[in-house]
Amino acid sequence: MLSSRTHGGRDLPQYYLVYFLLIDFLGFPSMGKWEKSAWTIPIRYRGKLYGIEHRKMGLGVFAPNLDPLAMKSGSPSTEAEVDAKEITTLIIKAVSVAEPYFKWRAEQAASTSLFNVLNKSDPLFERYEFFCNRFKTLSDEAQKKGVDRMIAGDKTTVMPKKLSIYIKQKEATWNAQAAIDAFFSWTEHVFIHLAILQSKIKSGDSVAILAKSDWNSKFKAALNLADSETKEHYDRLLDIRTQIRNFMTHGAFGKKGEAFQFHSGAGSVPVLLTESQKNRYSLNGKSAFDEQSAIAAIEQFIGFLWSDSRLPAQHYILSSLPSILTLAEDGTYTKCMESEDKMKALVERLTYEFDNAGNMDW
Repeated sequence: MLSSRTHGGRDLPQYYLVYFLLIDFLGFPSMGKWEKSAWTIPIRYRGKLYGIEHRKMGLGVFAPNLDPLAMKSGSPSTEAEVDAKEITTLIIKAVSVAEPYFKWRAEQAASTSLFNVLNKSDPLFERYEFFCNRFKTLSDEAQKKGVDRMIAGDKTTVMPKKLSIYIKQKEATWNAQAAIDAFFSWTEHVFIHLAILQSKIKSGDSVAILAKSDWNSKFKAALNLADSETKEHYDRLLDIRTQIRNFMTHGAFGKKGEAFQFHSGAGSVPVLLTESQKNRYSLNGKSAFDEQSAIAAIEQFIGFLWSDSRLPAQHYILSSLPSILTLAEDGTYTKCMESEDKMKALVERLTYEFDNAGNMDW
């Protein structure tokens, strides 16, 4: 009860590795939860009692005050500090040796629903919003400067404005392309959570497989392509993704996929790289994507995504709570997807429980 944290125990490995090593694997006794403490393992080292404890302020080796009349923890003795350092060194070595066990333990867990899937949708969407808003601001500024240039008369005024417009337009284009890339990054993440909330995937293995899949597979896991409006959005976004991926990620040199020019009687002719393995080259392809139209299509899709039966999911995903696979398996998410009120009540309850767990208020 009255024990003080040692400096020698501050270098312990992550709390979960120590827990699985000592309690799960080696069968050490655990004293269970206590106020501001998740678990305590009493150990005897060189004939003296110590505690390895995961408290609110972190994991550590604690030295008890064994004076029966003591009213407070006091400070660890020099001897206790030496012992704590030696205990920490032994645990670090043991964790290294137990690596095969940890891998086996992780594989066993992955086949179950005892998983939380971290929800990082907020920062991913904020990145998209940042570049999208910057694109709109720069586009508006370029347009305004264009109007001002039309009004100006002398060349000394017109030429600098023309250069300024060009720079604004170029930066607007860059930000639009970054926004498109950020959007697809966000959707790859949010589609997984949406699939969990709809109880379409319920185990760690299923999440891992979907996480490694392409954007198309994630979209199909979260939304129903049999719906005509969904299919229309899918086709439009897939076209944008293909072109922006070729242009930005794979270095295909041009927005239409043009990578070469060959010499002919017609002059310099662009040769396009295609997606087809049978015919890799073409002289004719889709028209180059337009950033303004692409952003408009993306914004239309975002509005469509958070509508109708998927609206309750928005409340959960925006809460930053992790998706809990056990709630997908036991039907909790399915029930809460029936209405916004049910989902809001679930979010409120889980937020309260996560706060208490974080504070170790049991």
